[in-house]
Amino acid sequence: MGQQYNSIPAKMVEFIERQHLFFVGTATADSRVNISPKGMDSLRVINGNRVVWLNVTGSGNETAAHVQQAPRMTIMFAAFEGSPLILRLYGQAKVIHHNDAQWSELSALFKPTPGARQIFDLDIDLVQSSCGMAVPFFDYVEDREQLKNWAINKGDEGLKDYWQQKNQLSLDGLPSHIVEKNI
Repeated sequence: MGQQYNSIPAKMVEFIERQHLFFVGTATADSRVNISPKGMDSLRVINGNRVVWLNVTGSGNETAAHVQQAPRMTIMFAAFEGSPLILRLYGQAKVIHHNDAQWSELSALFKPTPGARQIFDLDIDLVQSSCGMAVPFFDYVEDREQLKNWAINKGDEGLKDYWQQKNQLSLDGLPSHIVEKNI
């Protein structure tokens, strides 16, 4: 059943690297809780206490707004094939923008991705596994191409305009700093 660890056990690193989908949870003390599904080969395990994930342009920017106010983050993985397992990574995150010194080093860990807007760097202080026996089986077919194609069609200037119009504030009016830190 469930176990807790101070870092990601090696056998669970392999599990993480096989996942096509993960979920990110963030909130400030008085904001809405945001849970976002992520995919697109966008997560890298740096070591047992650190993961980074590349965030692409979307309809909102809740995670960035939350993390800059309250850096706590939870990333959850669920086994949809094979043995049942739910794995949660808890820690403190920071947002890396295009204009930050760390952007070049961390973005090099990923294939160039149209619409890339931020990288989240999670310093893990707790890892928890649980059974996942109630999670149904699902078959992975392929990644969706719509977001990538949309970003390509927008182009760099179109994405910056989109960030200006749609990604500056969270649902609760918290700033994401997307414009001043990326343009």
